[in-house]
Amino acid sequence: MSATRSNQPDPIKGAQTKAAQKVARTAAQEVRLIGGQWKRSVLPVPVSAGLRPTPGRVRETLFNWLGQDLSGWRVLDAFAGSGALGLEAASRGADEVTLLEREPALVRNLQATLTRLKATQVKLQQAEAVSWMRQPRQAGLFDLVFLDPPFDEALFWSALAAALNCVPEGGWIYLESPTALQDLPDAAQHVDLISQLAPHRHGQAGEVHFHLFRRVAAGEMQPHPAA
Repeated sequence: MSATRSNQPDPIKGAQTKAAQKVARTAAQEVRLIGGQWKRSVLPVPVSAGLRPTPGRVRETLFNWLGQDLSGWRVLDAFAGSGALGLEAASRGADEVTLLEREPALVRNLQATLTRLKATQVKLQQAEAVSWMRQPRQAGLFDLVFLDPPFDEALFWSALAAALNCVPEGGWIYLESPTALQDLPDAAQHVDLISQLAPHRHGQAGEVHFHLFRRVAAGEMQPHPAA
């Protein structure tokens, strides 16, 4: 590839960046938990590049899909950010919740929130989510994995593949993205991955698509768009 061509902007990456910026402009500076023991508790949302907390109406829909009582569940919030998804699960009775966050400032904010809520069932780790989920010791460890990666980093496929390591067959994976799954860039190159995700529900709120999948055995299902 010539030097001239290599300097040309990537139209796909440019579109993803624009989508991320559009979503970030409308992001709240605080969110409230909407159910369970910490209902109405405020979670601060620090100003941070790419941080886009899941809004209350999306969380309400998600937990209507999952059920209001998560007693006995082990949950991973892989791109924790404000902690809204993982803490919503803990508030609704999940036995163990693990929050992963790579940015030191966000980790400090999350630790302060956990201390304030006395959230002893929640574990916090500073880690790069995809690498952490790929580790063999995480295999089949969680009933539910939340994936809400930064929209401008094109982590959707690598995050989904890594999350499959973390849930057993029948386990749940939740994903937020700027488009429906089948419309993400390079979807045609991930047929094998898609075949392991049985779509349960799909919704859209503004610029955000949100999906809930169940894991099936590789090759058990034919490739299909998310429903």
